[in-house]
Amino acid sequence: MDIKITRTQNSKLKNIDFNNIPFGKYTSDHMFVMDYADRQWGNFRIIPYQGFMLDPQSKALQYCQCIFEGMKATMGADGIPRLLRPNLNIDRFNLSAERMCMPEVPYDIFLQALKAIIALEINWIPKAEGSALYVRPTMFATESSLAVTPSDTYTFYIYTGPVQPYFTTPIKLVTEQKLIRAVPGGTGEAKTGGNYAGSLMASQLAKQKGFDQIIWLESPEFHKIQEAGMMNLFFVIGDTVLTPKLTGAVLNGTTRNYFIDILKEKNIKVEIRDIYIDEILEAYKKGNLKEVFGSGTAAVVSHISEITHDNTQMVLPPVEKRIISNMLYNEINGLRAGRIEDKRNWLVPVS
Repeated sequence: MDIKITRTQNSKLKNIDFNNIPFGKYTSDHMFVMDYADRQWGNFRIIPYQGFMLDPQSKALQYCQCIFEGMKATMGADGIPRLLRPNLNIDRFNLSAERMCMPEVPYDIFLQALKAIIALEINWIPKAEGSALYVRPTMFATESSLAVTPSDTYTFYIYTGPVQPYFTTPIKLVTEQKLIRAVPGGTGEAKTGGNYAGSLMASQLAKQKGFDQIIWLESPEFHKIQEAGMMNLFFVIGDTVLTPKLTGAVLNGTTRNYFIDILKEKNIKVEIRDIYIDEILEAYKKGNLKEVFGSGTAAVVSHISEITHDNTQMVLPPVEKRIISNMLYNEINGLRAGRIEDKRNWLVPVS
């Protein structure tokens, strides 16, 4: 794959304070771009970070034919950047593409593109543990047509930006019992922009009531637990870790998969099944609800301090007393930082 590289003449790096890099505020200097036409990918290039010219009638704008991924690159102690299990992100990206009638990005092309842009932006990778270079692969439709059919042409790009951990303090959740994010058979398991747009109203209403985010419950009964905002959920009840099974309405989170694999490896009992809010309430009343936390690329672990359902407020133990979630957080960050040996061969070096 021959990638044409055009370097920026005015790097933004000199303006970055790596001690203050809120999630999503800064982007690095370059981005990888390629185009799809005539049923193949081509025109591979790395260019200075910039906007796109989009036809007002493009199917990305009119029918939301767009998907994305979220990944992190971190610096090892040897000065070599690494990605954590990029195959999971590439596979999920292509499953999202299939669901949205978009073309697959071949694995080798995807991985080469990732390595090329990260290698070029190596100086943008934060050194502090827990921080990272956030990597955002994205694809959108470019064909100009009002026909409700898949586009014939697409643009794929990858941009990056330095980030600190997303949530730094425990968050308060409230169950949502009216609005719906996704249902089995819908697009809930795809990382497509429309899913996120559809979640905004519930999140805003929750914030107006003093909560940080919501727990989605599956309609029409609103008893079965799906996700928290855009994070997968984990519950520790007694000595067992529970997380909702994938039904097509729950995102197949990469961090979720890391956690499940680590828990099984450490012989910690984990159940992947339907979970209902009533059983969480019962466990709380009996004193068996030890931890609740979200998992995701941005935060890795988001500790949940409170859950409100109807008139019941469940207050969870302090973060420092949480054994499972702290172990998982330290395992992932230690692996990325090189403190923990990569015995699983999850890390892929960027040369």
